[in-house]
Amino acid sequence: MKKQALFIFLLACIIAVPTSLKAQKKDIAVQMYSVRDLIGGDVSQPDKYKTYTKILKNLANMGYTAVEAANYNNGKFYGRTPKDFKKDIETAGMKVLSSHTGKGLSEAEIASGDFSESLKWWDQAIKDHKEAGMSYIVTPYLGVPKTLKELQAYCDYFNEIGKRCKANGLKYGYHNHSHEFEKVEGQTMYDYMITHTNPEYVFFEMDVYWVVRGQNSPVEYFKKYPGRFHILHIKDDREIGQSGMVGFDAIFNNTKVAGVENIVVEVERYNLPVEESVKASIDYLLKAPFVKASYSK
Repeated sequence: MKKQALFIFLLACIIAVPTSLKAQKKDIAVQMYSVRDLIGGDVSQPDKYKTYTKILKNLANMGYTAVEAANYNNGKFYGRTPKDFKKDIETAGMKVLSSHTGKGLSEAEIASGDFSESLKWWDQAIKDHKEAGMSYIVTPYLGVPKTLKELQAYCDYFNEIGKRCKANGLKYGYHNHSHEFEKVEGQTMYDYMITHTNPEYVFFEMDVYWVVRGQNSPVEYFKKYPGRFHILHIKDDREIGQSGMVGFDAIFNNTKVAGVENIVVEVERYNLPVEESVKASIDYLLKAPFVKASYSK
């Protein structure tokens, strides 16, 4: 009888363990660009708002805990005021983590080094992002400058934006693609940006997929510039883990040296319908033993 009871107990443990592991909650944000085809850019109309709120709830049910916005325009996020956007996300059961937004410099500003006009825009943008509950603002793109002078102007500009963000309790960063690994007057653009921005004011949101596509190793960059990568964009050619080319285990095993505080899923191309693709991507991370429950400090 005792042996039978012991057998039943052990069997129950074996069955329970995979279930508990699968159900483990992890802090994983989603870049809203991943569902751009479903929600569009302005959700202020009733029918679009209904779809938008449904998508947000579905993302939360998949296990996503936060969002990174990708549609700041004229003081609004997806056509919603900062306060309303924050309420939308929190009502769905997530939090607002970050936002992709940026403003390029004019030729006159690059030539003069006077960024005052663009910084006026940033003062309002920072106010709006703070009101929306953002912790981070990330500039998502910079084309390859023709000269180091132009690249240095942008580094100086990013430092000034970062100062303003820090004064308002936010962090400011830059998100890469693959072209940042091209040369500008003999120097690698990405390395130049990292070494010519102040870590007190500027961090880097490394998109690990684009680093690999640029024929570089994310882990080598972590070790070369420790502590600079506060957010990682976790991305693959399509669904996360699908291509086998990125090496996610090595990336996640080196997050401490990188300085990672948050991870954000972004899906740009799909093998599956959009929501299925976004769900498959978080499922991979939820089940992966090398992904921690949280990276926040």
